[in-house]
Amino acid sequence: MLEMTLNIGVLLLCFIGMEGVAYLSHKYVMHGFLWCWHESHHTARESWFEENDLFAFFFALPSIVCIWFGTSGYPLLLWAGIGVALYGLVYFIFHDVIVHRRVRTGYIPKSPYMRRIVEAHWVHHSTKGKEGAVSFGFIYSKPVTELVRERDELAGIRKDKTLKAHGVA
Repeated sequence: MLEMTLNIGVLLLCFIGMEGVAYLSHKYVMHGFLWCWHESHHTARESWFEENDLFAFFFALPSIVCIWFGTSGYPLLLWAGIGVALYGLVYFIFHDVIVHRRVRTGYIPKSPYMRRIVEAHWVHHSTKGKEGAVSFGFIYSKPVTELVRERDELAGIRKDKTLKAHGVA
């Protein structure tokens, strides 16, 4: 029983910790020195695949390595790898399926939490270029009104018509 509690604890810790990793990598890597890949995600899609999708392969590597070592004598790493992979799955469903509708499901977010996550991501996309963006995480988001205020302060503006199209302003 203690062992299973520890395993689940490691899984949950890694899952939750990945939101911090996602936030930091999104803000400082994707909107930083690897903007050349991430920019494809902030422009009109020309095909189903974006250069930005390359990040998924690199972000999967720690999970794969942990699972491999976890099945090779280091069992806690298995649960860590599963936690990271689970975050990747949730991220894919929220980000690519629900927000960007790369897989059509007909799902419309109705709960306040899901609407806030979707709207926060649209606020993130309302800026042009890599500078001035807000809301870099995905499972957690500040209230949308706070994000809009932060974005406007960064840009030195008061109103942004692009948000009205998404019902965010």
